[in-house]
Amino acid sequence: MVRAIVGANWGDEGKGKITDMLAKESDIIVRYQGGSNAGHTIINNYGKFALHLLPSGVFYNHTTSIIGNGVALNIPFLVKEVGDLVSKGVPRPQVLVSDRAQILMPYHILFDQYEEERLGKQSFGSTKSGIAPFYSDKYAKIGFQVSELFDEEALKEKVVRVCETKNILLEHLYHKPLISPDELLATLLEYREMVEPFVCDVSKYLHDAIKEGKSILLEGQLGSLKDTDHGIYPMVTSSSTLAAYGAIGAGIPPYEIKNITTVVKAYSSAVGAGAFVSEIFGEEADELRIRGGDGGEFGATTGRPRRMGWFDAVASRYGCRIQGATEVALTVLDVLGYLDELPVCIGYEIDGEITKDFPTTSKLNKAKPVYTTLPGWKCEIRGITKYEELPENCRKYIEFIEKELETPITMVSNGPGRDEIIYRK
Repeated sequence: MVRAIVGANWGDEGKGKITDMLAKESDIIVRYQGGSNAGHTIINNYGKFALHLLPSGVFYNHTTSIIGNGVALNIPFLVKEVGDLVSKGVPRPQVLVSDRAQILMPYHILFDQYEEERLGKQSFGSTKSGIAPFYSDKYAKIGFQVSELFDEEALKEKVVRVCETKNILLEHLYHKPLISPDELLATLLEYREMVEPFVCDVSKYLHDAIKEGKSILLEGQLGSLKDTDHGIYPMVTSSSTLAAYGAIGAGIPPYEIKNITTVVKAYSSAVGAGAFVSEIFGEEADELRIRGGDGGEFGATTGRPRRMGWFDAVASRYGCRIQGATEVALTVLDVLGYLDELPVCIGYEIDGEITKDFPTTSKLNKAKPVYTTLPGWKCEIRGITKYEELPENCRKYIEFIEKELETPITMVSNGPGRDEIIYRK
């Protein structure tokens, strides 16, 4: 059986914890898109970890972790991330890398930085991890696929061609140092040595695993609103963050994805630029940021303070719909116990009209939140394991959100630990 786990919003929904939890029942966990530009924070018996490229199931001995063909593969980063886990006492994970994955190059990171620098105030709030230049090259057909590392003669020719293209931009647009073809080839040959032990025909491996009845978990990065097609374009990531892309980014048939667990946060947060209708500011935002997550709402990759907001039912319902959510895991509910009242954004006012449908970006930029207020529960809920034992106002908040999402909430996370989860029938 194949299950996808994805985010409904701007990313940062707490997918890492839910993936870590679901991985216990899985044989194979697959990352199918994105790169090391976002992180999943996980707290377990080994300690606290921020994973970036590895799937969040690497902490179990029985699992195989896969980097699918849709991932932006930063090879030195992958090797370092595996090494860091082992150095902290985690058993060496079984990792496979698709021979069709494309390689994130050092110049992708430089081009990302140069472009953000050039754009100045119009920049996209990129993590500067090279993701947009990487995917641009992939679709312009000047990227390097892992399989190409093993044909040295063809690789030499391609390196020269790629350098010609890149150096024109470096010289005339960015006024930065040029790339040496010899140095680039040497880097790629180093990458070949690093990645060779992991390389596999992942699509065939997964085809066989499905036939054998193995349990497969597809792990998405970021969330619906950062999807290139269906998100808050252009303030989006450069890959598809949707469960549907899991079939392409892992190399399996779409009909094999039976469950789509969509993670929704009990309040809103975002890293990076872009429309964020229910955003709050000042002391109100600072308090929620400091109390939020485990140790506060700061980006797992960048350390940037996250932008904070109240629960946005319009964006979250859309996020669940576009993912094709079959169930919702609601996270960080425990954080909200300090509030007397809980504002929930239930509509957007755009040009004097109220809508409950999530609009395109030009309309979104004009949207003002329409709030309703629910009473708080004013107590700590960590440690509660049964849904019926939650305070009445807490249950009312969950049930109100469930109605707005039009998707069943089957899991409620009430703390950062692996086992701090309440299952609902």
